[in-house]
Amino acid sequence: MAIPTVPYALVVDDDPLILRHACDIPEEAGFRFHEAGTGEEAKTFLGDHADDVTLLFSDVAMPGDTDGFALSHYVAEHRPWIEIVIASGNVTPCPGDMPGKATCIGKPFDDRMLQQRLTETLPDNK
Repeated sequence: MAIPTVPYALVVDDDPLILRHACDIPEEAGFRFHEAGTGEEAKTFLGDHADDVTLLFSDVAMPGDTDGFALSHYVAEHRPWIEIVIASGNVTPCPGDMPGKATCIGKPFDDRMLQQRLTETLPDNK
């Protein structure tokens, strides 16, 4: 798997306003981005474009069978090169909710802190 020259973030949130804001932050951190409104949509996208993605940034609470925790486990198992950042305003993860490599941040999140965290996931910290 070749890491893309300009990394892509897959941003997942069911709220269109939050999704738009959540896409701005990875873009400012040097990522291009793709968006998805549900966990199922994200999994479908990854089925076709996983080699382009270096970061998953997802909400926890989403409609359907695949919430952010389930999506993070799916990505860790099937696409282990993808870094994972989960955001939640209502849920505090319990042990086992997320894979060990995932990071959870609270909503509302501090844009500067999140941008720094995302920048750290760039290949070679570029």
